[in-house]
Amino acid sequence: VKFFQTTGLTNVEFREGQIESLPVDDASVDVVISNCVINLSPDKPQVFREVHRVLKSGGRMIVSDIVLNRPLPDELKNDADLLTGCIAGALVRQDYIDAIKTAGFSNVTILSDHTYKASGAAQDPVTRGAAQALSGAAASVTILAVK
Repeated sequence: VKFFQTTGLTNVEFREGQIESLPVDDASVDVVISNCVINLSPDKPQVFREVHRVLKSGGRMIVSDIVLNRPLPDELKNDADLLTGCIAGALVRQDYIDAIKTAGFSNVTILSDHTYKASGAAQDPVTRGAAQALSGAAASVTILAVK
């Protein structure tokens, strides 16, 4: 109610739920967006299956997330800072795209793709200690997919 009172929007609704089990009816949503949340899920393929379930035919999913251009060194895979920074839990790029396609999406398109460089990682307190190992390993992508 407060959102309506401050914006006047009547076509917006907020629901609390888990990303792997959305509190939404089948085929009831036009668009799903996500900004670097899917990487925090331990079961990313389930997230994409769930998004596919709730989208109407022709519905779109637009997600921004971190993908890996190459696997991380073993010592970084379980780094708590990198996990909370959406890097250690990231999938290799092709595995991420394959998970989207396997969920049933078509027209999977990368809208933007920015690979992280060591200089940028060195300035971030979360990635500073692993800057050289991370250089070129991770990328921020925005992906569009259609049901």
